[in-house]
Amino acid sequence: MTADDAFGRLDDDDYPAYTMGRAAEMLGTTPGFLRAIGEARLITPLRSEGGHRRYSRYQLRVAARARELVDQGTPIEAACRIVILEDQLEEARRINAAHQHTAHDPRRTTAV
Repeated sequence: MTADDAFGRLDDDDYPAYTMGRAAEMLGTTPGFLRAIGEARLITPLRSEGGHRRYSRYQLRVAARARELVDQGTPIEAACRIVILEDQLEEARRINAAHQHTAHDPRRTTAV
């Protein structure tokens, strides 16, 4: 990998750029919290060649939302489930909007 390739990946939301320690620091939480949400299958960090957990920016956003719920008193398992359902709802809304856009597109041809 060249330096240009590495810098290009920094804009990739799914690139696992953050170590567990750095991720916990950024979220203001502990590595144990990150392990717990991993065990609850909210996020699945990738592993470095040495076996260390690595997190992407997208995963950090998901973890931050779970932490927000936990900080409000929601049990961690319930917080993880809520975040998963919120993500599924957002995806369903996105798909629905795309279908509605396609259905109302005057350039769309219908098969007879």
